Amino acid sequence: MVTKRTEKMLGRYRVPTGKAFRLKDFDPGDTAGLSLEKDHAADLLQQGVDRLAELQDMLYAQDRWSVLCIFQAMDAAGKDGAIKHVFSGVNPQGCQVHSFKAPNAMELDHDFLWRHSTALPERGRIGIHNRSWYEEVLVVRVHPEYLAGQKLPPRLVGKSVWDERLEDIAAYERYLARQGTVVLKFFLNVSKAEQKKRFLSRIDEPEKNWKFSAGDVAERGHWDAYMAAYEAAIRGTAAEHAPWFVVPADTKWFTRLVVVAAIVQALEGLDLHYPKVTKAQKAALEGARKALG
Repeated sequence: MVTKRTEKMLGRYRVPTGKAFRLKDFDPGDTAGLSLEKDHAADLLQQGVDRLAELQDMLYAQDRWSVLCIFQAMDAAGKDGAIKHVFSGVNPQGCQVHSFKAPNAMELDHDFLWRHSTALPERGRIGIHNRSWYEEVLVVRVHPEYLAGQKLPPRLVGKSVWDERLEDIAAYERYLARQGTVVLKFFLNVSKAEQKKRFLSRIDEPEKNWKFSAGDVAERGHWDAYMAAYEAAIRGTAAEHAPWFVVPADTKWFTRLVVVAAIVQALEGLDLHYPKVTKAQKAALEGARKALG
């Protein structure tokens, strides 16, 4: 259960709506004053994972709400690790994970939301999008040459194209909320110094070599442009019904605690419960008991 202390912590990282948002106001190394030993941090995470599993079971049984967790970050911020640890106790039948790469030819023949819409979670399930439609106002904004490959009519690509896309995303997330999909958005906020440290670790440790790509270093060269794009995207789409959490990502155990706490808090606000059995159903159960001897 989310405590008052946890609520206060989450309020620290939840982006307020209707106010000027500045990414530089959020410290990637913050741990909300917590300084935990590794074992203690693991215990706290396990408590959150266990509670999430309980709530997910009721979500699945009730079959009314769905939850969409969006993860965005710079390379090496820990998205994969956060997803792996936070959802380690969830029943796989009630969870759907999609990792989005560059769009293929068929996807480019549709609107930019199309491929994401086909991957939305069903009622009763938690959907996890490792990268999402926000790539269209992040990487495409930093590399506008990608926009040319989307075959849009030229007159529709003007100076306001990024603002228009943010408007479309905000409207789409509002639509999803009205259909019973809880949208939770996490930006794992890693510092440039910590990213460098993790890149070097991937180079120096053979078992991590597979994680590294020379392209990651190339994208690092656009750091300031990405930060500006993230700031605009978060500012333009933060909403009560689809909140953004700017999660400190320099300390992995803390990142995971914040993410699981935010998801638990959202689920606890849905009045989840197991379906109630009617008198007729109870009678049928008793009949089945007798038939079983």
